[in-house]
Amino acid sequence: MITFFAYLGRRIFWALENIGDFSMMLIDVVRYLPRIRDYWRPMVIQMIQVGLHSMPIVVMIAFFSGLVTAVQANYQFQSYVPMYLVGSIVLESVVLELAPVLGGLVLSGRVGAKIAAELGTMKVTEQIDAMEVMAMSPIIYLAIPRIIGGTIMLPVLIVFADLIGVLSGMAMAVNTMEVTMTEFVKGMRETFRPLDAYFGLAKAFTFGLTITTIGCYQGFKVKPGSGAEGVGAATTQTVVVSCLLILTLDYLLAKTILPTK
Repeated sequence: MITFFAYLGRRIFWALENIGDFSMMLIDVVRYLPRIRDYWRPMVIQMIQVGLHSMPIVVMIAFFSGLVTAVQANYQFQSYVPMYLVGSIVLESVVLELAPVLGGLVLSGRVGAKIAAELGTMKVTEQIDAMEVMAMSPIIYLAIPRIIGGTIMLPVLIVFADLIGVLSGMAMAVNTMEVTMTEFVKGMRETFRPLDAYFGLAKAFTFGLTITTIGCYQGFKVKPGSGAEGVGAATTQTVVVSCLLILTLDYLLAKTILPTK
């Protein structure tokens, strides 16, 4: 029993320590945000890397998500409800849930792990220590460009994912089901509300901020002498924590923003 309480106490202390360190990093990020002249160039580079380099995988995820949603809707609705409602199901599923959540989960490995590996390697090789010796803040030149770049570009990627997902679902419905393009569009118009699009973008913005901040924190937390093992642990922690937070935030945002009857 004593051993259990000792273990529990250590885990609570570890959690509080991480929350405190993470909060201090966020405070530094907010404090240095006005110094845009110092970080706008690396920020643009990060936006290009996050946006253009992540586009192929996001498009593939959205394409197959639209196809699968259309097929499942056809299977569940057949002989029970009008088939034009396939359009509403595809649109609502892709815009509200599949594009932002699946995109966030995939980019937690594509973007978050990359950020943690880069910063962790710089920490192991003492490049970050050298920056601090030269009075160059790692928060300004390393963290803020990655956080802002990822937070801005994830909603942009999700817009493309929404478009590709809906078009692929429409193509599947029109070509393989008893649904015309006119009926598919009718189903989309009957259920779509502007709040759906805003909600999807709000989730993408939140997920982008979560992924990049967790990646930066885990990268900065790597100990200089930990070597490749420390970098690997940081990337793993980034993906695991980001995925858990994305699913948790997905529920909390849906519970607080979406209207209920």
